[in-house]
Amino acid sequence: MPGLGTSFGRGGATDYQQDLQNADVITIMGSNMAENHPVGFQWVLEARERGATVVHVDPRFTRTSAMATKHIGLRAGSDIAFLGGVVNYILENDRWFDDYVRNYTNARVIIGEQFADTEDLDGLFSGWDPAQGQYDTTTWQYSGMPVHGAAGQRELGFKGEQSHGAHGAHLKHGEPPDEDWNLEHPRCVFQIVKRHFARYTPEFVADACGCTVEEFLWYAEELCRNSGRERTGMFCYAVGWTQHTVGVQLIRTAAIIQLLLGNIGRPGGGILALRGHASIQGSTDIPTLYNILPGYLTMPHTDDYGGLDGYIERTSSTTGWWGKADAYIVSLLKAWWGAAATPENEFCFSYLPRIDDDNSNYWTVGQMLEGNVQGYIVAGENPAVGSANGKAQRLGLANLDWLVVRDFVEIETAAFWYDSPEIESGELRTEEIATEVFFMPAASHLEKDGSFTNTQRLLQWHFKAVEPKHDCRSELWFYFHLGKMLKEKLKESQDPRDLPIQDLTWAYPTSGQIEEPSAEAVLAEINGWDDTGQALAAYKLLKADGTTACGCWIYCGVFADEENKAARKKPHWEQGYTALEWAWAWPANRRILYNRASADLDGKPWSERKELVWWDAAEKKWTGHDTPDFDEEKPPDYTPADDAEGPDAIAGSHPFIMQADGLGWIYVPQGLEDGPLPTHYEPHESPFGNALYRQRANPRRQVNDMAEDPYNPVADEGGSELYPYVLTTYRLTEHHTAGGMSRFIGYLSELQPAMFVEVHPDLARDRGLEHGGWATIATARSAIEARVLVTDRMRPVRSNGRTVHQVGLPYHWGSRGLTTGGAANELAHMKLDPNVQIQEVKALTCDIRPGRRPRGPALPAFVAELRARAYAERAGGKHVEPSDTRKTG
Repeated sequence: MPGLGTSFGRGGATDYQQDLQNADVITIMGSNMAENHPVGFQWVLEARERGATVVHVDPRFTRTSAMATKHIGLRAGSDIAFLGGVVNYILENDRWFDDYVRNYTNARVIIGEQFADTEDLDGLFSGWDPAQGQYDTTTWQYSGMPVHGAAGQRELGFKGEQSHGAHGAHLKHGEPPDEDWNLEHPRCVFQIVKRHFARYTPEFVADACGCTVEEFLWYAEELCRNSGRERTGMFCYAVGWTQHTVGVQLIRTAAIIQLLLGNIGRPGGGILALRGHASIQGSTDIPTLYNILPGYLTMPHTDDYGGLDGYIERTSSTTGWWGKADAYIVSLLKAWWGAAATPENEFCFSYLPRIDDDNSNYWTVGQMLEGNVQGYIVAGENPAVGSANGKAQRLGLANLDWLVVRDFVEIETAAFWYDSPEIESGELRTEEIATEVFFMPAASHLEKDGSFTNTQRLLQWHFKAVEPKHDCRSELWFYFHLGKMLKEKLKESQDPRDLPIQDLTWAYPTSGQIEEPSAEAVLAEINGWDDTGQALAAYKLLKADGTTACGCWIYCGVFADEENKAARKKPHWEQGYTALEWAWAWPANRRILYNRASADLDGKPWSERKELVWWDAAEKKWTGHDTPDFDEEKPPDYTPADDAEGPDAIAGSHPFIMQADGLGWIYVPQGLEDGPLPTHYEPHESPFGNALYRQRANPRRQVNDMAEDPYNPVADEGGSELYPYVLTTYRLTEHHTAGGMSRFIGYLSELQPAMFVEVHPDLARDRGLEHGGWATIATARSAIEARVLVTDRMRPVRSNGRTVHQVGLPYHWGSRGLTTGGAANELAHMKLDPNVQIQEVKALTCDIRPGRRPRGPALPAFVAELRARAYAERAGGKHVEPSDTRKTG
C-alpha cells in the first residue's frame, strides 16, 4: 500500500496481529475488526484485559464498538479531518516523542523553495497543472536534492502504483542535503506540517466529522498518554480507509501520527493493515496488479529506458536497500527465463511486457464499454456485483467476444448474459449478447496445497485435505497447463514475439491423475537459488551478475536450507513471544518492521518494558526477540563514507532501511500522485463543500467522462437535495465479499437471509420507512431494494452546521445463490483514488424511500427520471442530459 510504502519504505503491515496484546492504546478505524477479522480481534481483547484503551472510530456502532473502551461516531468520508486534528493536537501541545522524531524521521529536512502548501493555494499543492489534471511533483522535493521520479513514473506522466517509498531517489551518502536539527527553519518538514494542520482544531474536527469536541480531545489525549518511551499504540484499518478517493492519504495521516509519537518499529506499536482475504497481501507481493512485478519492482514502461541498465538507473535508489534493485530484477529474470537469460541479451529484459497507459480494472471496464477489449479472464472475482457501478461492469461484459470465469459456482459475472438487472429491464437481450462465456470450476483451498500471505506478511502453508471434485481445478493447475499448451502451440514458431513463451522456465513436477503441479516447487522457485542449485537463505545474497535466480526477492529465505518454512507450526509455548518458528514472514522472517527504531541512538531499548532488538556490543551485532530489520553487523554509531551507496549509505541510526535517507517520511517528497501531505477533501459525492478550502474534493482523484457513470449533484449544487443522505457499504461476518463463497451455502444464508439497509429511527420517521419493510435506495447510477433495519447504531451526525443522516448497506448480495438481493455496488460510482485506482464505496450520497424498486423497464426509467430532475435543478432549471458528467471541484 503506497500510504505505508511512501511513509516507511514497504507497503506491508508494520506489525503482526499477536503483538496487539502488547499495545497500550489501539485505534480501530476503517474496520469492523470484531466481525470481519474475528480471529485477530482476540488479541485486541487480550490487550483490553491487560488495561489497554481500545477506541473504535466509525460511522456505525458495531460489535467492534461494543467491545471497545469507547466508540466515536463520525461522518463517512471525514477521516482525514479527524486524524489531521490529532496531528495538530500533538504538535500544538508538544506531545511528540522528540528524540524519535529528530533522529528517525525527516522532520528536520528542509524542503525546496518552490514548494507551496494547500494553505497557500486554497486546497492545491504547488505544481498543479489544471489542463493535465495532475501535479508536477518536482516542486515537492528536498532542498538541494536532484530531481528524480519515483520509479521513473513522474517523468512519463504515468498513473500507477508507487508503493516503493524512496524507490528512485538519489541522495549522497544517504543524508538529505539540507537539514535543521532545531526544527525551526520555516521550510523544514516539522514546521511545514505544523502550519499545514494548524486549522485542524478540535472545533473544526467536531464540525467536519460530527463528533463532539470532548470526544475528540479525550481520544487525542488518550493516544498521546499511551505513547512514548514506556508506552506504545497501534492503528488497525481495513478497506474502510482504502476505499476512498483519498484512501492512500488517509493511511498517510495515521503514519504521520505514529511517527510523531514514536510508535513505528516498536512492540505494541505500528500500523496493522487488515487484509480481507487470506492472501490479499500475497496478491500484491506476487502481484495480480498490472503495474508492478513481484516484490514491488516497477513494470517497465513503453518509454525507452535504454535497456536493462536504463531501467535500473530509472527505478532504483542510490542509497538504501532499493539500491540493490539490479540484483532483484536480474534474479527475477533468471527465475523466469533460466538459461536463456544471459548478460549478452540483458537477461531477457526485453521479454518483459511494457505498459503505456492506466490499464487498471476500471480503465479496462471503460475500454470494454467502448468495444476495445476482446477477451476477459475473471478468477476469484465477481465484478458484476463486487465492483463499483455493477451496471457498467455488465454492459462492458456484454461487449466482449469471450469471457472466462473461474469460480466455485456460477456467480453473477458468469450468468450476466441471461440473469441480470439489464435482462429484466430489457436493456440487454440474451439473444443479442455475442459474448461467449466459458465457466471453469475452481478448487477450494481445502482441495489444494499452497501458501497464503496474510495480514501480517506471514506466509502460511495449507495442505490439501481432499481431492477436488469432478472438473474442479486449482489456479496453479489451470495456469500451468494453459502455459504448457501455449508453449506446445508456439514451439515451432519463428516469430520473435513468441520467444518469451518459448524460453519461459515451465518445468514443475506434477502428481496424480490430473497432473497437479507441485506448489512447493513453485515456492522453492520464488525463494530462489544460486548457480549451484542451492536454495538461497536471504535476499542480501542476490546478485546482479546472473548467478542467482529468485521469483520474488522479498520472499527469499522462505525455502532456506531446502525447508518449506511457511509450513512450520511450532507451538508458541516452545518458543519466544514473537513466534519466529511459526510459518515465515517477509522480509527475512521479521515480525515487526523497522525494529531498529525500538532502540535509541546508542542501540539500547527505549525502555525495558518495550524492548525488542538491541545492539550487543560484546558480540558486535544486533540481537533481540525479533529478527533485526537492519544490517546485523552495522553498529549504531556507523557513519557512511561520502561515496557510500546502497545499504552502506544508511547510517547506523537510521531505521527505515528501504528509504533513500533511512528515515520515516512525515512528508513525502516523491511517490504519491496527490500531495506530499494528507489534506481534508470531501468525497467525490458529498452533501457538503470543503470547510477548509475552495477546492472541494481531491483534485487529483481519477475521474471519467463515461455516460454510464453519472454522478449525483453535490454540496450546494442544485439537485443535490434529491440525494441528501450519506451512504456507506460494509461487510458481514456471515457472508464473504461479493457472495460467491457464502450465498450458496445453506447455513450461512440462513444466518443472514436477506439484503438489508440500516437507518436511524429519525430517518425512518422522516421517510416513512418501516422496520422489516422494503426500501428503495437510489443514486444517479441505479436503484436497488432492501429490507429496512431501523437501528440507532446508524446515528445521524451534525456536520457543517446541519444534521445529516447516514445509510448503511452490506455489499454481499446479487441475483444468484440461496439468498438473493440487491447489490449495493449498483449504486456506486467509478471515481478513484489516483495512487491505486480504488473505488470510493465508503462515502457517497443517495436517496431512500419506502417501497420496493420498480420492475422491468420501469427501473431504468425511474433512475433516469430522478437523475434528470437533479441535473435540471443543477443547471438552474435547464434540461441537461444525464450523460453530462462534468468533473466537480
